[in-house]
Amino acid sequence: MLRLAILCALLCAPFAALAQGFPERGISLSVGFAPGGSTDIAARLLSERFAHHVGGGTRIVVENRPGASGTVAGDWLRRQAPDGHTLMLIEVSSHAIAPAALQGGTPFDPVRDFTQIGMIGVAPMVLITNPRFPAATAADAIARLRAARPEELAYATSGVGSIPHLGVEMLAAQLNNRFTHVPYRSGGLMLTAIHQGEGQFGIAVLASAAEQIRSGLVRGLAVTSRDRFPAFPDLPTLAEGALPGFELTTWNMIIGPPGMPAPLVARLNAALVAAISEPALAERFLTAGVRIWTQPNTPETTRAFLESEVRRYQEVVQRTGVRLER
Repeated sequence: MLRLAILCALLCAPFAALAQGFPERGISLSVGFAPGGSTDIAARLLSERFAHHVGGGTRIVVENRPGASGTVAGDWLRRQAPDGHTLMLIEVSSHAIAPAALQGGTPFDPVRDFTQIGMIGVAPMVLITNPRFPAATAADAIARLRAARPEELAYATSGVGSIPHLGVEMLAAQLNNRFTHVPYRSGGLMLTAIHQGEGQFGIAVLASAAEQIRSGLVRGLAVTSRDRFPAFPDLPTLAEGALPGFELTTWNMIIGPPGMPAPLVARLNAALVAAISEPALAERFLTAGVRIWTQPNTPETTRAFLESEVRRYQEVVQRTGVRLER
C-alpha cells in the first residue's frame, strides 16, 4: 500500500504543479456565436469576476468563433491543449440539440470529447414578434400561427440547429403547421431581423432578447419556462392558456478540452462557483434573463447534467419527429 501511495504521488505531482503554476498567461473563453447573443452576453458578464477568482493577475478574453450553432467552436476546442488557458462557454444548442437533431450529428461527442468544469445558470426562452405583427398577446399570436397557410410566415433564428430553431420547430409540430426558416449567425442578428421584419416572429433566449423587449424593438409575448421569470413578471408562460404543455429552457456551462488534469479542473470550478456566488453578479445575470445555478456545482455534477440533457433532447427529437437540416 505504501508503494502504491508513493507511485500515485509521483504520477499526480506534475498535474498538481501545473495547477499551482496556473495561469501562465491570459485565458481565452470561446463562444460559438457572433457578438450580441445570449452566450456572448453571459461570457462577458462572467469574464471579469471569473478571472478575479482564478487569481494570478490573469485576464479572460472572450473570443467569438461563430458557425453551425456553436459546433464549429466545439470542434476547435477539443483539439486545444488541456492546460486551462483555452475554455468555452456553451449552451444547449451545440452540445445537446445539434447532436440529437442535426442530420449527420456533430463531429464530436458532446460529453466524452470535452472536460466539464461547471454550470453558470439557466434561462427561459421567449416568444417574440415584430412590433407590427397583429397579435397583442401570446394567445393571439398562437391563433394566427395556427391559422396561417403553410410557410406563409417566416421566423428568424440564431442558426441551424440552435435552440431557437428547435423551439419553433417544436411549436410548429404542436400547431400542425410549417413556417419559413431564416437563420442568422447569432441571437443579436436574429433580433435585428425580427425588428426589421425579415422574420415575423421567433423563439429567442430571454438573455438575448431582454433589452430589445424592454426598449420595444421586439414584442415579448410569453416565456417558455414552467414559471414566470422574476425580471419579467408581466410576461406569462406560454403554457398559461396559449399552448399548454410547452416548455423549453436553455443553460450555460464552462467546458475545456479533453484530458485536463483534475487539480486544474478543481481550481477552475472553484473560481467559477465563487464568481457566480457573488450577489452583485447574480443580480446582473437575473436582469439579463439568466438564473444563476444554485444546485450542487462540481465537474462531476456538471458532466452528469450534460449527459441527462443529451438524453433529453434525443427523446424530444424522437417524440416530435423534428429533424434539423444544415
